[in-house]
Amino acid sequence: MSQTAKKSAGKSAKITAATSKKSEGFTAEERAAMKERAQELKAEARMNKSREEGERAILAAIAKMKEPDRAMAKRLHALVSASAPELMPKTWYGMPAYTKDEKVVCFFKDAGKFGDRYATFGFNDKAALDDGAMWPTSYALKELTAAGEAKISALVKKAAG
Repeated sequence: MSQTAKKSAGKSAKITAATSKKSEGFTAEERAAMKERAQELKAEARMNKSREEGERAILAAIAKMKEPDRAMAKRLHALVSASAPELMPKTWYGMPAYTKDEKVVCFFKDAGKFGDRYATFGFNDKAALDDGAMWPTSYALKELTAAGEAKISALVKKAAG
């Protein structure tokens, strides 16, 4: 082997070693969310997709949350249900979510889900929120104020289209 080939092989081995050290795969929280999603898909295939079943699933997911996220999730569930009753409740990766035509429109991710410093209320691409070339798709929540509730309610109504 030539000197150039030896140097190239050595660099390649170093790069591969460095790359493998950086990537450790999914976190325990991410693996748990994927398992929850797999269970949700199996349950959806077995069950009649009713509003009541979705409600039960969401309330069970909320009950597992720690405060203050649990209180925010309960309030958000009430807001979404009142603002857009046509959206169907369900869980999505173990999080409360609301769907239209079986596609997730909006969801709540508690801070404890992935060890974040704040909860998130987000919208997926099914949400009718398009506003020019750029618009927000999620909001960080540390608490729910009256102004925040009003904004979320208006966004959910618009998102439901």
